[in-house]
Amino acid sequence: MEKAQLVFIPLPVMGHIVSSVEVAKLLLTRDHRLSVTVLILNLSFVNSNQVHNYIESFEASSSTISNRLQFIVLPEEETELFNFTSSIEIQKPHVKEAVLKITQSKLIADSPAPRLAGFVIDMFCTTMIDVANDFGVPSYIFFTSGAAVLGLLLYVQKIHDEEKVDPIEFKNSDAELSVPSLVNPFPAKAMPSSLLSRQWLPVLLDNARRFGEARGIIVNTFVELESYAVESLKMSIYPVGPILNVGLDGRNTHQEIMQWLDDQPPSSVVFLCFGSQGSFGEDQVKELAYALERSRYRFLWSLRRPSPPVSYHLQVTMRIHRRSCLKDS
Repeated sequence: MEKAQLVFIPLPVMGHIVSSVEVAKLLLTRDHRLSVTVLILNLSFVNSNQVHNYIESFEASSSTISNRLQFIVLPEEETELFNFTSSIEIQKPHVKEAVLKITQSKLIADSPAPRLAGFVIDMFCTTMIDVANDFGVPSYIFFTSGAAVLGLLLYVQKIHDEEKVDPIEFKNSDAELSVPSLVNPFPAKAMPSSLLSRQWLPVLLDNARRFGEARGIIVNTFVELESYAVESLKMSIYPVGPILNVGLDGRNTHQEIMQWLDDQPPSSVVFLCFGSQGSFGEDQVKELAYALERSRYRFLWSLRRPSPPVSYHLQVTMRIHRRSCLKDS
């Protein structure tokens, strides 16, 4: 039986890498002939310590799955670019070189490398579709959020490109939008902040425009949770959720939470979680808490402390300076 391998290219932040690896593990459990290589982009604006610790922890575990999943950390590109999209783009030669080595390597003596079957590419790394095309294999997008958010992003991209609407004008607007993936009208002022940002809106739109070039989109959701949103999307969607990474750390807390959830009536709990990079200031936390109290709904809230504010440009500059020898004259 012919063996096959997939190449995963996640954005190198914890929320994206962990969920990508969990998807890879799901695939590996379904077919013992499959292997996965996860390429870790070495981006200057990303704190890599957490990522490297996670990789070391995973590689230290002994299982039949971990033996078929490998990580390759790509070289860092020396650059002074202060642009997110360009920082991903310049990684393409490293990705191509790594995939060439994978496809030409041998598992054991006189045993050919598994056939390259395709790429699974992060929602922020769609430029890597070009590399998949160079190798003549299909690419799939992994969308780490749910189907409703995917539908909202595609809606914003459509009205921006076809109707020449500037989404940033929705800030503080009283308009209500008819988003196909949402059951109810969507208040424009509730638009995610990234879609109202001059820095991040182009990044999101550039990637959304390329979603249609992929063979399909793997979405971190499941039909029972978002049936309306999933059915509204007019493309090949693969709901593979819920993507869970339940390790030994925090086991007591996990059991306590699950017991509490089991004790609640069906469909009675609001779950709030804003990702590994999502945090709020004190005033915003108070407003959310006030809204939850007024809603009178039971809730489970995953709340993290905000990181010290460091701009994207400053992060890159600090990395460049650490690679330099600076002397006072």
